[in-house]
Amino acid sequence: MNRNHLLPSLLLQGAALITAGVTMGACAPKAGATAESGDGVKTTFQTSREWRPTIDNRADAVMVYGVGGNPSDPDGNRNFEARVKSWRDRGYTVHFMTGIAWGEYQDYFTGKWDGKPHLDEGQVTQAGDTIWHGHMVPYIVPSMNFLKYMKEAHVKRVIDAGIDAIFMEEPEFWARSGYSDAFKREWKEYYGTDWRPQHESPEATYLSNKLKYHLYYRALNEVFTYAKEYGKTLGRDIKCYVPTHSLVNYSQWQIVSPEASLASLPCVDGYIAQVWTGTSREPNYYNGNYRERVFETAFLEYGSMESMTAPTGRKMFFLTDPIEDRAKDWDDYKRNYQATFTAQLLYPGVGDYEVMPWPERVYEGLYKMSADSEERSRIPRFYSTQMQVMVNSLNKMPVVENKVSGSQGIGVLMGNSLMFQRFPSHDGYDDPQLANFYGMALPLVKRGVPVKTVHIENLGFPATLADTKVLVMTYSNMKPLDPAAHDALAEWVKKGGVLLFCGSDADPFQSVQEWWNTGDNHYKAPSQHLFSKMGIPADATEGVYKVGKGTVQVLRHDPKDFILNENGDAAFIKALTALYEGNAKAGSLEFKNNYLLQRGPYTLAAVVDESVSDEPLTLNGLYIDLFDPSLPVRQSVTVRPGSQAMLLDLTKVADAKRPQVVAASFREYDEKSDSHSYSFTAKSPVDTDGIARLLLPSQPSGVMIDGVESYDPTAWDATSHTYLVRFDNSPEGRKVNVKF
Repeated sequence: MNRNHLLPSLLLQGAALITAGVTMGACAPKAGATAESGDGVKTTFQTSREWRPTIDNRADAVMVYGVGGNPSDPDGNRNFEARVKSWRDRGYTVHFMTGIAWGEYQDYFTGKWDGKPHLDEGQVTQAGDTIWHGHMVPYIVPSMNFLKYMKEAHVKRVIDAGIDAIFMEEPEFWARSGYSDAFKREWKEYYGTDWRPQHESPEATYLSNKLKYHLYYRALNEVFTYAKEYGKTLGRDIKCYVPTHSLVNYSQWQIVSPEASLASLPCVDGYIAQVWTGTSREPNYYNGNYRERVFETAFLEYGSMESMTAPTGRKMFFLTDPIEDRAKDWDDYKRNYQATFTAQLLYPGVGDYEVMPWPERVYEGLYKMSADSEERSRIPRFYSTQMQVMVNSLNKMPVVENKVSGSQGIGVLMGNSLMFQRFPSHDGYDDPQLANFYGMALPLVKRGVPVKTVHIENLGFPATLADTKVLVMTYSNMKPLDPAAHDALAEWVKKGGVLLFCGSDADPFQSVQEWWNTGDNHYKAPSQHLFSKMGIPADATEGVYKVGKGTVQVLRHDPKDFILNENGDAAFIKALTALYEGNAKAGSLEFKNNYLLQRGPYTLAAVVDESVSDEPLTLNGLYIDLFDPSLPVRQSVTVRPGSQAMLLDLTKVADAKRPQVVAASFREYDEKSDSHSYSFTAKSPVDTDGIARLLLPSQPSGVMIDGVESYDPTAWDATSHTYLVRFDNSPEGRKVNVKF
């Protein structure tokens, strides 16, 4: 295959996705390949520190970070094996995490590892500046020599230390880079031509970013293949995961990464969706207004990660962070944590979580006590209590088949090439803050429609479009990397699918030298090839077209127009409504300002602002409010626009006659009960408050905490049959014994 035109081309044949030009080796994809987790790990976290009582958050597993620690943590213990042992000794399953694009790899860059300095392998901008992650820690152009170093100096060592799961995070190539000698060498080897500076033309930009994409695909392929093969020599099955930002975020932040293509590799067992306040607070446009929309952005970010892997069977952890990288105040952290936390739970098919990164930062960091004060403190007790209640709920969060409230079946098409057109801009065409993507998605999210994202790379999997009634797409912000995507789309429409294509096809990347305008193809834009496949005019004007049993409607406006202008989405919403209700016969398209989901006993609610109504949502029932650190019992909860709620519905608790902890800021162990007593051991970090509601068959007659009578008759709530227990948390365990 001619690399100049199809790199890295994804062949969507059956359920296999193959990246052209990549040496696969033992990691070649197989049709229908899936990953089996089976490790009993539902919750995890990452830390560069050894175990200590302040950060013992009691997840199932810990990802010990870096053979040499975390470059952002100067106080971390650099002895990897000692850190691993400290967590194992406390009963944790121990995994390994490190960066693939940056890390404590100074021995490689200074020449200590192989006698040759390699600082020239950093990512470099047009101005000649290296992009740094820390002192002597550049973002890396991952050469084969660097990958050899990663295998020998890091992967082998951690496997020898008994690690059976490796997480290689953030395969990131900055779009603004691509000017280093190392990158020029990779260009020459890959394309067989001399390097072209990406700023000179849209085609040079496109080719540059496709190469960046390939380099980190190759990097993870090489390192994970080695890990699995080396593990086999020891009789062990090594699991390999990719913690990565969402395609939405990387595209908005102008970073290139392999993303969805990795899900096709058997050597990739799964992902961590790195979504948190820091990514989701990135501002975007809606109704002509530019501002942060944390819940809405997080909902789309988690959705893009879920849809990326759902057809492949890979394991997916969702990440949230109680704080973020930027220095804000505790109220800001709490408010946005609730927004992202709720957004992740609105995906009921995902039940595995990274409960926090860097607990040393969360529990021990000093941050502003308020937005208008410079006084700093460690995490306030009210926030650490609420956070631990939320985290502990993740250990019990069920995967359910329930769906989020609202009209189902609308999808927005996205693909890896979203990252290829972001920087630099050309010919005066701009896509501000990824407006061409948000223009299709935010008008629906803001109207309470639980829109799904659909990855063009996954169209070869039958499950990808199985529940889609109307698919919305554009090529103003991305391009199809393979014509097989059009085969899949045309077949779906002909069988009854409904497609809404929005685009002027005027962006300068339409004419890059690619498969739709080379060889036997002579199309001016990829949409012309798609339309020809469906039997409608290649240069179809705005209108509705019948295609087999399905329908295609063409709007000749780029989606950014729908949100950059006030009321700019009116024609889009009108067209979509007619297609959904009429052509797709999917029922009435419901517009509202809220989302509701029931996951076992957990009730999740979110009310959005800038919507069809400013009315709050009122829920009546018998609830424990999990966003209130005092765990009150409420019979009515009001959720206002711009806020969220997480409630435990006491009427939906399984086996409700059994004594049990239903909400707690600790994790309970060694539960025992009989007809007159209930006991357990509570473990959580030191210097935090222990609080829990215990569901009991009758009012207690006595409550012992570590053998000391602590019964308080006012702590009994007769309506809910719950008793509120309080004490100081301890990682060593507090023994609770209840008599009734």
